Amino acid sequence: MREIVLDTETTGLDPKKGHRLIEVGAIEMINRIPTGREFHRFINPLRDVPKEAQEIHGIATEFLFDKPVFKDVAKELLAFVGNDVLVIHNAQFDITFLNHELGLVGEKPLSFDRVVDTLAIARRRHPAGPNNLDALCKRYSIDNSQRTKHGALVDSLLLAEVYVELLGERQATFGLQTVGGNSAAGRRNGARGVAAVPRPEPLAPRVSEADIEAHRSFVEKMKTTTLWLRFWGETPA
Repeated sequence: MREIVLDTETTGLDPKKGHRLIEVGAIEMINRIPTGREFHRFINPLRDVPKEAQEIHGIATEFLFDKPVFKDVAKELLAFVGNDVLVIHNAQFDITFLNHELGLVGEKPLSFDRVVDTLAIARRRHPAGPNNLDALCKRYSIDNSQRTKHGALVDSLLLAEVYVELLGERQATFGLQTVGGNSAAGRRNGARGVAAVPRPEPLAPRVSEADIEAHRSFVEKMKTTTLWLRFWGETPA
């Protein structure tokens, strides 16, 4: 199963007020294990980055001057995400911005039906909160020391770990590759992500027909309305 964990950074909170995407980061997961494939682009928003937004993600207007505009990375982004599930924290925000940008360049919008919102999962599991990414990293003992400010790729890497924890599917061999080739989570501990190999043939049953018949005879002698009899499609007399 292929999933894409994705995050964005923007110039503000509402594309209808002229705010734009300035960063997209995404990583590929197969069977909930990161493969090492990543998509990461800074984007020139063709406008300024307000001071309050810059204080959150640390991305200045001047830094983005020589970066590509969205139309120059749109097809590459769509090719990377394909038609697979998108795992996003507070997904409504990111999908709204992505679809706004896609609409501006004549591309089809991303369907919300393919999105898993980890914020919604976290709120169900931990209704008392808080459920922002930093709080969830702390709750699950995930090292987020590299996250001095918001960043789309770093946040995607952390979210992948949080996602597995939220689903209760943490792998002993879970590994994440971070920016610059450093290791996170599993690889910080020397582990590599390896998918389980299914058995070519299922194991033979350990309970024989004679065992089943003996148990059935025993239950019938109990003369009770036991639930066991329903496994043979019978109703006690």
